[in-house]
Amino acid sequence: MTTPAIKVENLWKEYVVGSAEQMHSTFYDLLSHSLKAPFKRLRNLGGAADEENQFWALRDVNFEVQPGEVLGIIGRNGAGKSTLLKILSRITAPTRGRITVQGRMASLLEVGTGFHPELSGRENIFLNGALLGMSRADILRKFDAIVDFSEIEKFIDTPVKRYSSGMYMRLAFAVAAYLDPDILLIDEVLAVGDAEFQKKCLGQMEQSSKEGRTVIFVSHNMAAIQQLCGKALLMSSGSVIDIGQPGEVIDQYFKRGDANAGIVNLDVGALKLTSVDGNYHVVNSHQSVASVSFKFDCTKTVEDLLIDFSLENEKGQKLVHYMPQAREDRPLKATAGSVVEYTLEIDITRLVPGDYFGSITAFSARRDGDVLRQNNIPLFRVDALQGAPECMNENFNGMLIAGYSINLKLLQS
Repeated sequence: MTTPAIKVENLWKEYVVGSAEQMHSTFYDLLSHSLKAPFKRLRNLGGAADEENQFWALRDVNFEVQPGEVLGIIGRNGAGKSTLLKILSRITAPTRGRITVQGRMASLLEVGTGFHPELSGRENIFLNGALLGMSRADILRKFDAIVDFSEIEKFIDTPVKRYSSGMYMRLAFAVAAYLDPDILLIDEVLAVGDAEFQKKCLGQMEQSSKEGRTVIFVSHNMAAIQQLCGKALLMSSGSVIDIGQPGEVIDQYFKRGDANAGIVNLDVGALKLTSVDGNYHVVNSHQSVASVSFKFDCTKTVEDLLIDFSLENEKGQKLVHYMPQAREDRPLKATAGSVVEYTLEIDITRLVPGDYFGSITAFSARRDGDVLRQNNIPLFRVDALQGAPECMNENFNGMLIAGYSINLKLLQS
């Protein structure tokens, strides 16, 4: 039986809301805190901790990843995806549970992770290679490929503290991908790059999996998850909800009430977002309109409430933007204790097949700060396109379908 590349058993991670790392001004303070810590932990395990301040980012997570497998991890913001990757990469420690890793691991979790800001790009390549246990000769053999992929040859001897976030990401991805790790952990950091470079990164990840490397990929890009991953894992509120074939797990993500209802009772400022209803499966040939509804509980009076909504595709590209109240110059007075319902009917006849998300912002017309903001809300999927125009095929990369007329002539010289 094959030994898993990664095995996660009964993993829990607790944070204490509002706590900070305690500073110790003297050796006595440090020694006293160290001696008290085990007793505090025992008291917490016995249920004496202040439950209101406890937040479990991960709850009894269990899964295995086989060598050469590509696992995609999906879930809404706050589901525990990034916390899981930080524990896997040993950036933070679990509260309970065990992780077994077979092989050398490289991670790309945040822009510039693992880089020393004062060192040049060249020096950071050698530093990262050494941390992965590679010899100087091995790093030199990979050096040109790393620089070529990152497209920053002109700045390779510049301290990385002067790099833009895009340059950081290009070099970080190239280092992680080309320094021969057995396991590659990648968070949503690819969103920093331009579309062409993202395509290069996805291609390199696909090549890595073909070469037998194990890849764990966290993304909100459902198309990339389906393209790259042999297996997907769905997380919600720190727990594993489903694991299996990517298409089936993505369906579960959109079908589940908590794909949207996970943001129920989000309380920011004067409004509490209590429900989101969308059409999780829409077929263009049968339905031309998708209805989306948001409900808010108003916790205090907002004299001049405006609601701003945008629809985005699975690549994060904004397609349309709605704020009808601003056009008509009629803000809503929402009184404390009332319920605000915001419903949109969206013409989907020009949308290409794929997953669609919404971002909603509620604010005062006086612009004295956001009342509530929530991004990347799963709304609906366009499943199929019957009677599509001739331009549509499996390689279609457009955002929308528009009517068109083409007149192609070959003029004799």
